[in-house]
Amino acid sequence: MKKVVLITGGSSGIGKAIGEYLVTKDYKVYGTSRNPDRFKADFPFALLQLDVTSTASIKACVASLLEREATLDILINNAGVGITGPIEETPIEEIHNVFATNVYGPIQITNEVLPTMRLQQCGHIINITSIAGYMGLPYRGIYSATKAALEITTEAYRMELLQFGIHMSNVAPGDFATNIAAGRYHAPKLDGSPYKKAYSATLAMMDADVDSGQDPHQMAAAVYKIINKKTPKVRYTVGAFMQKFSIVLKKVLPSKMYEKLLMNHYKL
Repeated sequence: MKKVVLITGGSSGIGKAIGEYLVTKDYKVYGTSRNPDRFKADFPFALLQLDVTSTASIKACVASLLEREATLDILINNAGVGITGPIEETPIEEIHNVFATNVYGPIQITNEVLPTMRLQQCGHIINITSIAGYMGLPYRGIYSATKAALEITTEAYRMELLQFGIHMSNVAPGDFATNIAAGRYHAPKLDGSPYKKAYSATLAMMDADVDSGQDPHQMAAAVYKIINKKTPKVRYTVGAFMQKFSIVLKKVLPSKMYEKLLMNHYKL
């Protein structure tokens, strides 16, 4: 029988690329979208309605999937949103919103599928995090914080779930050519703000990095390899060499030297 995969945020970007790739590898793929009816009937795999910030929506989505398939082998928590801005000037309600999507949502949907995976005594959960979660990036600090939180949560989950035959891994991408920049919340560049000049320049650099990012199908191929490992690792990174190497540098360099490298990169 084909293995069943559920990918949150599967209608575009990395999620869609992963789904398309797994279909070619003979997996039964379901993606999710807040508004699946917006997509054409010839979409490469089925889309279920899901708002990861709504408990009722999460329960309905998982119930709908299990009615169709009666099993779930792989969950890929990919749905997420970006946020930029000086932390001081970022509205607190927007900070709550991004944590609800990037942290609380993956936790809730994971908890909703665990009874099924536990009954099967097998399953693999992939959390799509970010290389940005390994470091506090200027004007992207809240986004970094959400991805770091999901990374650490995964470490604890893994030890709790291993007794049931369930694996969990983080996959942290660097910059990929997706529509994430268009969907980010950007704190406004306020007239008279002491951050306006530096924030504007950094924001332009972030958007350029995404526009020149790598093909998201590279992430899809990496995820396929990971879900076929018998003993997957806690974390994987996928992306440009220098982005992955930045994690190594943070481990080996004195903290002030590493901070200076980041500030030089962002011209701060």
